[in-house]
Amino acid sequence: MTDTIPAPRSRSASLAIVTGLYVVAVAAAAAWLYLGPDTAYLWLDALIADLVATAVVFAGSRIVHNSSCYDAYWSVIPPLLAVYWWLEREPGADGVRFALLSVVLWLWAIRLTANWVYSWPGLHHEDWRYPMLREKNPKVELVVDLMGIHVFPTLQVFAAMLPVYAVTRSERAWGWLDLVALVVGVGAVLLQLVADTQQHRFARTKQPGESLVTGLWAWSRHPNYLGEILMWFSLLLFGLSALPGAWWWQVIGVVGMTAMFLGASIPMMEQRSLERRPGYQDVIDRVPMLLPRPPRRS
Repeated sequence: MTDTIPAPRSRSASLAIVTGLYVVAVAAAAAWLYLGPDTAYLWLDALIADLVATAVVFAGSRIVHNSSCYDAYWSVIPPLLAVYWWLEREPGADGVRFALLSVVLWLWAIRLTANWVYSWPGLHHEDWRYPMLREKNPKVELVVDLMGIHVFPTLQVFAAMLPVYAVTRSERAWGWLDLVALVVGVGAVLLQLVADTQQHRFARTKQPGESLVTGLWAWSRHPNYLGEILMWFSLLLFGLSALPGAWWWQVIGVVGMTAMFLGASIPMMEQRSLERRPGYQDVIDRVPMLLPRPPRRS
């Protein structure tokens, strides 16, 4: 894409632009929910509103020529979806289960959004995967930008949020599985926090071509992705506790999320590391990809 609007160099200006874009997007979604036509299904109303907000973010991304405007959408929208579904809950929905779920969801959302704010340089920088995807399909780059970079992640996250919808539809009392879900979810957020902290510290002093192979990163090549998968799995456990008979549509999101990381996100990161880090093949040979274990000797 050819720039026609110069990107601001200031991080604060960039963050202000993205924040304003998200405010407009959420307002558009809320307007659709409360002023637009209703369907016969609450989940479908929420999905359409989610796509409306995504369209606003996409339009903003095109205006500033930076699809990384969408990045924080991954963690900003899920808590708002949960709040909307709770406001429209069944009268007998269990408040304790939703409170436990909310602890996990909000901790995850705040941590992930804060990590993005901390590490994003500004609108002069775009995630390296986005230009690569567009350049591979130059004739349909607008479609790739819309569907691959914006709409697909929205649908992926929405599917993974269906267990939260199940929690707001059930009158089943909370139980031991909800406590397991809480432990898994909080543990997942802590795993991501430690992994990202170690990565940030390493980035301050790393040499060109050097790989992080200490701490959690000595036991797993992608502990942050493992934490992400476990967080969504914890939401699934909450949903199964609420509506165990509806497991078949609740698992769709977690299965899709896991497949996305294993089939796309991790392979792309691995290939980039192999191209940029001469010794990364040794890391692959010694350190497991996802599930942690002690590293093999060289």
